[in-house]
Amino acid sequence: MKTFKIAGVPEHFNLPWHLCNENGEFEEAGIDLQWIDIPEGTGKMCQMLREGETDIAVILTEGIVKDITAGNPSKIVQVYVESPLIWGIHVDAKSKYQTLSDLENTKVAISRMGSGSHLMAIVNAQNQGWKTNELQFEIVNTIDGAVEALSNGKADYFMWEKFMTKPLVDNGTFRRIANCPTPWPCFVIAVREELLQTHAQTIEHILEIINATTAEFKDIPSINRTLAERYNQKIEDINQWLSQTRWSQKNITQETLNKVQNQLFDLNLINKKSTFAEMVYCL
Repeated sequence: MKTFKIAGVPEHFNLPWHLCNENGEFEEAGIDLQWIDIPEGTGKMCQMLREGETDIAVILTEGIVKDITAGNPSKIVQVYVESPLIWGIHVDAKSKYQTLSDLENTKVAISRMGSGSHLMAIVNAQNQGWKTNELQFEIVNTIDGAVEALSNGKADYFMWEKFMTKPLVDNGTFRRIANCPTPWPCFVIAVREELLQTHAQTIEHILEIINATTAEFKDIPSINRTLAERYNQKIEDINQWLSQTRWSQKNITQETLNKVQNQLFDLNLINKKSTFAEMVYCL
């Protein structure tokens, strides 16, 4: 049996992977797929791919595009979630800030540099016409770190997937004042190049298994209740999330890759653009 490590955030998007593992689908194919939860998010996963701590990552599109351009020896093999990620923009519930415009020239909490929360804070600033080179950052690593930073005034706002932070809004920890959707598909699957050179057929088989599950995921009986229980969500929130989430079974297109790179380049987040062949592996 071949063993592979796969990393992803502990969020509802990744339940299909856990269901496949729990149902023994990878094991039946002779694959020991070991899942690693990474609450720190994309920046940490980029580091893990670079250092060989994981073989595969289910990772934010903008984060891995930036890191491959910067030399990460990995490639995108597929889009995992086609729909945008809806980033909620949160402040402490007792904060004086009431509107998005109030947050100009304040400090944003981010999980780490190069993470989605970092990159999307810059995208949001550009959308608002703020000076992106004057943004102030406080590195907090996780959602728990963000809660602490916002409550003690070390940071003023925090951007994270709106449904995963909804329980913190409901219980009066955070107040969400706006949303910022990504202008591209939110999650892709990236694999270390070394593995693609030696085990491309097995990677293809892994994708076939997960794609069969994501294609029918919304039709699984009571999947909304399962998601609500596992991820501490209200049924009505899960139903809304399911209605706007679209999984993908296809690779990223040249057009989408260009869109991501162009925006990252315009924001000075990358200093060069890579070719499609340098960033994408077509199985």
